[in-house]
Amino acid sequence: MKHYHINIFYSQEDDGYIADIPDLKYCSAFGLTEEEALSEVLKAKTAWLETATLEGKPIPEAKYRPAIYQIA
Repeated sequence: MKHYHINIFYSQEDDGYIADIPDLKYCSAFGLTEEEALSEVLKAKTAWLETATLEGKPIPEAKYRPAIYQIA
């Protein structure tokens, strides 16, 4: 399975943590803790990739890099 960057951030509106994978459109999850959000987004990633494979859709390359790692 490919390694994709995962963002985790606190959402005051949702009163919990959101984890998302920018390279996989609409792949995100919620948790009351950072660890729970990470665990849930890893499940979502597996489901996303399995569904794309079953439907014959392309699997994106892992390209997203946060600004801190990009060279200006």
